[in-house]
Amino acid sequence: MNAGVCPHAARSTMFHPSSTVKALAGTPCARPARRGPGLVLRLALCLSQCLVLALGWAAPAQAASRELVFGMSAAFSGPARGLGMEYYRGLMASFEHTNAHGGARGWRLVLSVRDDGYAPLPALSNTIGFVEQERVFALLGYVGTPTTARVLPLLKHYESERMILLFPFTGADLLRERPYDAFVFNLRASYFDETRGLMEALYAAGKRRIAVFHQGDVYGRNGWDGVRRALSAHGLSIVADATYRRGAAYTQDFRREVGLLQAARPDAIITVGTAPACAAFIRDARDAGVSAPIATLSFADADNLIKFLLAQAKVTERDYTTGLVFSQVVPSFDDPALPAARLYRQVMDQARVALPAQLMHEEYIPNSRSFVSFEGFLAGQVLAEAVRRMADAPTRARLIEMLQGMKGLDIGIGEKVSFGPGHNQGLRQTYLVVYRGGGFQNVKALPGGQP
Repeated sequence: MNAGVCPHAARSTMFHPSSTVKALAGTPCARPARRGPGLVLRLALCLSQCLVLALGWAAPAQAASRELVFGMSAAFSGPARGLGMEYYRGLMASFEHTNAHGGARGWRLVLSVRDDGYAPLPALSNTIGFVEQERVFALLGYVGTPTTARVLPLLKHYESERMILLFPFTGADLLRERPYDAFVFNLRASYFDETRGLMEALYAAGKRRIAVFHQGDVYGRNGWDGVRRALSAHGLSIVADATYRRGAAYTQDFRREVGLLQAARPDAIITVGTAPACAAFIRDARDAGVSAPIATLSFADADNLIKFLLAQAKVTERDYTTGLVFSQVVPSFDDPALPAARLYRQVMDQARVALPAQLMHEEYIPNSRSFVSFEGFLAGQVLAEAVRRMADAPTRARLIEMLQGMKGLDIGIGEKVSFGPGHNQGLRQTYLVVYRGGGFQNVKALPGGQP
């Protein structure tokens, strides 16, 4: 075993759109420490720097050819792997489409991926590997609040190198506020935007007693706080809440949590979690006779959540999909009126995006299309436009400059993308979706509410 290489580190694979696959070096070890995150960060940085000195600084991949390499740490294993897989598929489909048409002003876009299993410490180690070993052009498409939150101090540490994180799949508020907002460009609406939209729809439908089921970490608490703030605007409070530990599988029993919320007699429940956990909660709630509407945020991955519930329905012959409301940060990918949706469907139908086999620890059947991959596709399109605007002088500093100067970019979804100094969130609109007739449909109001 090479000194300084962690045997437990997530594996990294460079995915070129030409399907050429190259295994990269192992990542520095960032083993858990009992003395707090500061010590973990210092140890990880120290080990990484020792490894770099031993191997020598490698020149950035883009220096040898007209390629720009972006590093993506995401869940390719564990309960949240559906999000990582689908966001990756959307990004890669967009990259392949751009590269097949001459690249972004002649620059090919390349994605290097590492699995973090939706766990903060591997995400930390992966990020150090991307920056110090692979010398990626920028970080892209990280998935999840707990993982992304852990790497924010690293971005501050690498401030002199102008390393930034582009379009993470999280609506966490801490990515949008000081001191870290300068290092992150968010495309999607925030969790505060989503919970506000859900609450307004529920309130319009006459719902006043709102309960919350949420993941017991920074993601779940952020969603909980968003519901609290939205209720407070109407002089209301959360009537009951229940938490679960991150990493819960669909097989987990949530009857106790259902009972805690049921005792408060809620007329609606908002869940803030992952697909397996939210689906398991919905299963147990419906089996317990809870008929109130149950809503989820976009991170719950409606496409995969519905898969769990449809499979359960075949076993019990119960209906688990009625009365569900899904918040989304992108419009329906089946909307024929949206140019981006038409292009996405065309590209996804033609693309042969191979899932990262080297990171496939568990079987995963991809969706032909999904809200998550559509969001990834849109992120890839915005990135390609930023690269085009850099022309023949791509640098990290110019990438920041191009993004901050991006005003009113029409990407074909009916809402334009705008960034600027102190304004690092490109989109703000949210959408309500229900599952009917074997598919998802956009709605402007819930039953009983005003359109």
